[in-house]
This record gives sequence, C-alpha cells and structure tokens, in this order.
Amino acid sequence: MTLPMFPDAPVTLPEIIAARKIKGMVSAVLDARGGDFPSDAAARLVVGFEGIADDYHAGHTRKSGGREPWYPRGTEICNERQVSIVAADELAMAAKDMGIDRIEPGWIGANLVIEGIPLLSMLPPRTQLFFEGGVTLRIDGDNAPCKIAGAQIAKNFPDRDQTGLALSFVSAAKRRRGVVAWVEKPGTISAGEAVTARIWEQWTYPGA
Repeated sequence: MTLPMFPDAPVTLPEIIAARKIKGMVSAVLDARGGDFPSDAAARLVVGFEGIADDYHAGHTRKSGGREPWYPRGTEICNERQVSIVAADELAMAAKDMGIDRIEPGWIGANLVIEGIPLLSMLPPRTQLFFEGGVTLRIDGDNAPCKIAGAQIAKNFPDRDQTGLALSFVSAAKRRRGVVAWVEKPGTISAGEAVTARIWEQWTYPGA
C-alpha cells in the first residue's frame, strides 16, 4: 500500500488474527505407485524433499496444467503439490451433496487423511504441519476439485450418469477437497501419529 507523506488520517489496518496451533491425528496414509494419481493404503510414507518416495506426485518440479493458465501448459515449475491431504468429514459432506454414500480418499489421490482439525480444506497457505514422527509439511493451499478426480469417483458408481456425477464433484467438493503441501522436513509418516497444525498470523490484504 502506498501511503501519502502527510496523511490526514491514520491508516486503518485489517484485523490481525493471532497465530495458533491445532492438534489432530493421522488416520490413514496412502501412496500412488500405479502410474496414475489414485492411491492405495500404505504401511507408512517415506517422505523426502522431493515428496513421497515413488508416489505419482513426487518430484522437485512438475509440469504446469489447467491450474496455472498464466504459463503454457507443460511448463516446468516448482512442485508445491507433493502431498495431498484430506479430511474424512469433508469428503462425507461432498459425497452427500453428490448423492452417493461415500468418497474413498484413494479415489481422488489422497496421501494423508487427518482428523481432528476443523475445516481442514480452509487451512491458510503457509500453515505448517508438524508430525509426531518428525516430518514437517508446509501447506501451499486448498486443492481445487476437478472433473478428472470426479470421473475416478464416478467409476465406482456405474449405475449413475458418469459425466453428470463427475461434474458434480467440482461444486460438491469446493473447499472440501483438502489441501496440497510440500515437504519442509523429511522423515516417515505413519497412521495413528499425532500432528499439530501451526497457523501463522492471518489478515485480509486491503489493497485494491
């Protein structure tokens, strides 16, 4: 914000919400080793700076796609989407709005299912997740739902209109599809371990 040299009135700053911590638990770990993004239950996740070992989304870089229209598709960029994290309660709400009985985390390529952290999908960018086993992940932001993931869900309900069900995921899972994160500190993550979300100070930037 550009300020005048001698303002007539003091600048009104936005409300600042103090940093805080929320504790949760890892209820499931999954990885995608089949050459595509759907994931399967794993005994544990070995996590390095490149992401989860042998996972579909592992890598220091990735190719840009529809989420990055400011780059030509296929441009090599930093991989901030190494780990996909979801919450079972949010997937249950999305499933209800889609008129189906469930959405399995693996169908949409989740790597971690975390419980105990309310509104997981709305954790702000920069939030750190400190895992009991020593790993630290840093959240890049929410994971916008797409019709490709919706199509994977629809395959499990062959009696339903496949196109319609796939497209319904986009609206039903908005701000419910979890978050994506990158590895700040490597190690191993297992189901059942505690995790603490450290949410930094927050404010809404008031600039035009």
